[in-house]
Amino acid sequence: MSELEQQSLWAQRLAERRNDYDVTNTVRVSSPSAVCAAVHGIFSGLYPRDSFKPMSRAFLDFQRLFNGEYPGYYGCDTVYHDIQHTLDMTLANARLIAGFEMSNPIRDQLGPRRAVVALVTSLFHDAGYIRRHDDDEFSNGAEVTSFHVSRSARFLENYMPQIGFADFAATAAQIVHFSGYEVRPEHIRVAEPKDRRLGHLLGTADLMAQMADRCYLEKCRDRLYPEFVLAGIAVEKDGHGNEKVNYASGDDLLKKTDDFYRNSVKTRLESSFESVYEYANVLFDGTNPYLMAIEKNLAYLRQIAGRGDGIGLALRRRPECFTWPEETLENVIALAEHRLVRKEAGAAVR
Repeated sequence: MSELEQQSLWAQRLAERRNDYDVTNTVRVSSPSAVCAAVHGIFSGLYPRDSFKPMSRAFLDFQRLFNGEYPGYYGCDTVYHDIQHTLDMTLANARLIAGFEMSNPIRDQLGPRRAVVALVTSLFHDAGYIRRHDDDEFSNGAEVTSFHVSRSARFLENYMPQIGFADFAATAAQIVHFSGYEVRPEHIRVAEPKDRRLGHLLGTADLMAQMADRCYLEKCRDRLYPEFVLAGIAVEKDGHGNEKVNYASGDDLLKKTDDFYRNSVKTRLESSFESVYEYANVLFDGTNPYLMAIEKNLAYLRQIAGRGDGIGLALRRRPECFTWPEETLENVIALAEHRLVRKEAGAAVR
């Protein structure tokens, strides 16, 4: 099949894709059992002699944590960083790992134990958003956005020994930082070059999966913006105590998304993470459906951004939200609106 035919085939698949399915439209990434089965298939193909039991345990514990059944924790109440996002990202990382292993001689491969570390870290890379029962000062997980990765690192450090990976607990706590912005990638300390490669794969999977989501644009406008309000990112204070508006609305966030991808995300993918996204091509006959989906989203965004009727009217999808409490999206929007009203009232008083 020619490259042009491959592109046409994937374009058709993306057009037929369902809201909570991966870029191949074959795996329901809102279902822990479906993603566990898909990852198991990839893992057993790479390492047929190695046990998948630690990963099976991790998938069950992930489900318990995000569903509010894990001791000491509430469930996932962040509407953008929800269950689907983590599962989608974990599947993407499994595919990148497979592409990496298939592209390198045995001596340079990651091996089964490091693969488990990478995948478990994927499952819990956003565990820091889950509020603990003693987090009395927070009403929603989005409020810890600026330091959630450090919280995820602490969770992983405590969790890895429970599945027989105490020797990789410190590694998991470090490589999870490749999924966030608390530490610059070049400043993240890891013991081995292979562990740094794990971080590159992890950070790449996180960016690729969320931006390739079929409903990425709607989720930025309707879900990420309220999270940014609660996190103090949409409106923040400068060094002199003056308020600075970074994102005035969900539409404003969308208008700045293309520049964010061109100036920030691509730099991380190609420079900081050394273009490891190319390993996905190995599984898809030289095509990267994640990048195709991202470009499709951004092309549509550019198309509607210049329309006179505005972005909002052109985005009509209402994807399901996979979180712990019922009606979480409505709750988060109400919390964000209340926070903005308080800020406006405070500004008026001053």
